Amino acid sequence: MASLRLFLCFFLFTASSVNIVCSRSLQKDHIALFVFGDSVYDPGNNNYIDTIARANYYPYGETFFKYPTGRFSDGRLIPDFIAEYANLPLIPPYLQPGNHEFTTGVNFASAGAGALSETNQGFVIDLKTQLSYFKKVAKQLRQELGDAEAMAFLSKAVYLINIGSNDYVLPFTSNSTVFQYFSKQQYVGMVIGNLTETIKEIHMEGGRKFGFRNFGSMGCIPLLKALVPGNTGSCFEQVNELAKLHNAALTEALEEMEIKLVQFKYSLHHLNIYLSELTKNPGRFGFKEVNKACCGSGPYRGISSCGGRRGVTEYELCSDPTQYFYFDSSHVSEKANKQIAQLMWSGPPNITGPYNLKAFFQL
Repeated sequence: MASLRLFLCFFLFTASSVNIVCSRSLQKDHIALFVFGDSVYDPGNNNYIDTIARANYYPYGETFFKYPTGRFSDGRLIPDFIAEYANLPLIPPYLQPGNHEFTTGVNFASAGAGALSETNQGFVIDLKTQLSYFKKVAKQLRQELGDAEAMAFLSKAVYLINIGSNDYVLPFTSNSTVFQYFSKQQYVGMVIGNLTETIKEIHMEGGRKFGFRNFGSMGCIPLLKALVPGNTGSCFEQVNELAKLHNAALTEALEEMEIKLVQFKYSLHHLNIYLSELTKNPGRFGFKEVNKACCGSGPYRGISSCGGRRGVTEYELCSDPTQYFYFDSSHVSEKANKQIAQLMWSGPPNITGPYNLKAFFQL
């Protein structure tokens, strides 16, 4: 790919000297990718914070990278594939040491993060903090490019956001009393409210094109199926109910912002449709196992012991992750990530709409 940066230099003549002045400029058709969210999108930010929510050890990363990167999968995540389809390099973690120029974007996502600051507080980079990091990046870009070019750059960029699942799962995997004080509708309203405020803040900085996924039946992930008494194979329906409420509220919020925010455009992938078809006919999608994880222990390998670093040292590991939809107790395999990314990139309007991500990189 051609260089993303152009350096424009000119001679500045003064009475006593000749100085060379250079400024940085970007190709007019250049589009960057900024990523926010949780472990579904985290490429390794949690490697650099004090947390147990890490995946920087074997067998994570075994199939593609051949070493653990911090991604919660055997290989690449959805943003990695989207970057590939957009002819961008892998989008780096924001906290990764080094001299970031941000001309291709950056990834702020943190495993375990929620839209609510209270979710896994102290052990993750919550959405509010991710937003603060983005604002620092936007400020740096304005200083380097100038206000006008920075605004043009940020308005062309694509913003991927995936958040909320930890907010909905944590109350049932901890000793939370939150639903003694809030109804499910009120709780979902708080999650959507924080997400909406974040989107509006990004929009104020220049963001115009946003990509989202709704939730499938989250109560059917191995982690939660293992919590259902009797190991009957049933899903955790309370979480499924929250996912449905979230999907309806998210759609409503996005439609409202499309009307109220200047030039706001969104892409919403209906993950629930994909997962419904997958569950009915796994073989059609190339999977042999869609209920049990490749890596973990206990029923459905739903105990989060993959790699033996989270309190339980013993775990089982399948011989071929490509046959499994889930790699560990709550994260999908690279093969599944690729299928979802393809649908987000170029899926039809009933699957990904009103825009798909490919259209965003052509606007």
